[in-house]
Amino acid sequence: MFGGAALLALVAGGAFWAVSQKAPAKAHESKDGKDAAEAVLQFSPGEVARAQMRVLPRVVELSGPLVAPNTAVVRAKASGTLVTLNVVEGSRVRKGEALGTLDLADLNARLAERQAMAESARAQLAQADRAHQSNLHLAEQQFISPVALETSKAALGSAKAQLNAAQAQVDTVRVALREAALMAPIGGIVAKRQALPGEKVSAEQPVVTLVDLTKLELAATVGTQEVGHLRPGLPVQVMVEGDAKPVAGRIARIAPAVEAGSRAIGVTVELANPNERLRAGQFAMARVNLPETPPSLTVPSTAVGSASGQDYVWTLEQGKLLRRSITTGRRDATNGVTEVLQGIAADTLVLAASFDNLREGRAASVGDKPAAAGAASAPASAAVASR
Repeated sequence: MFGGAALLALVAGGAFWAVSQKAPAKAHESKDGKDAAEAVLQFSPGEVARAQMRVLPRVVELSGPLVAPNTAVVRAKASGTLVTLNVVEGSRVRKGEALGTLDLADLNARLAERQAMAESARAQLAQADRAHQSNLHLAEQQFISPVALETSKAALGSAKAQLNAAQAQVDTVRVALREAALMAPIGGIVAKRQALPGEKVSAEQPVVTLVDLTKLELAATVGTQEVGHLRPGLPVQVMVEGDAKPVAGRIARIAPAVEAGSRAIGVTVELANPNERLRAGQFAMARVNLPETPPSLTVPSTAVGSASGQDYVWTLEQGKLLRRSITTGRRDATNGVTEVLQGIAADTLVLAASFDNLREGRAASVGDKPAAAGAASAPASAAVASR
């Protein structure tokens, strides 16, 4: 009896060992089958595209604020009290028009003082001239020495110089009085008042800012790669914020040097504004249409990814996924394509969208089915992060 029980236990143990040895094999076979199912990725025709040669529009875009180049700041040329100011913001003035008056009591008193000094110098000159004429007669009669005659002559010259200096001081004060008048140096519109009547102003203090809006400029910058295509005189189409109608302009000048901080070059676009419809400070965008170039190799912009500053695309070559580093050029936002300067050849099949979990060298094909679950479409930012 005991022998039969031992035999049954031995048989049961052997069966358990056989089952335990077969189970991992089945699991391994199941894992290999799963890998085989995930090995081939299938993309729909809408998820791929071929690199094509096409003519890209050569457009350089500029943006920046509008500025009024004819802007003048009227400053007080002498210290004093601002008695009147005849203009307000928005007032239109003509060149040479009086804008206000200053209390110039100090300048008037200085002018009276300088005029009195000039009269004193004139009297001294007259006295020195009479003395010299008398000495000339005395010298002819040899009543005085030649040295005394030369002394009187020098005194006469000194008196003349003192009179000239005093008269110059009078003229200086008169110029200061004339310039102290608040006159409009240009015709235009009052943009800002920096002082109000009754305030005490000092010399060179701003009082009024005038702008001429009949001619405006767009102050913009472009990259060093694009500035070589521009030149003064090229026509420009300008779109100003708040205005649906484009304005014609032209490139007026290009800066001779690169800005150190931004590595950009300043470009100034000049546009006429005869009706003063546009205002200084408005933001504007300009487009410079350049002559067409030969066809360029392009891919969809959605196919281009970037990692660590290097652009790349995923290609399907000989049934496998390959990640190709590329050098990009111009981007055509209207048609959604990007120029490829280096990295792939024409007619290369590329993924036209961003996908997650892609591995280089993995088998892939194009069919009518959507992409496999392991490579589901994802936002471009997520795709870049995962790669």
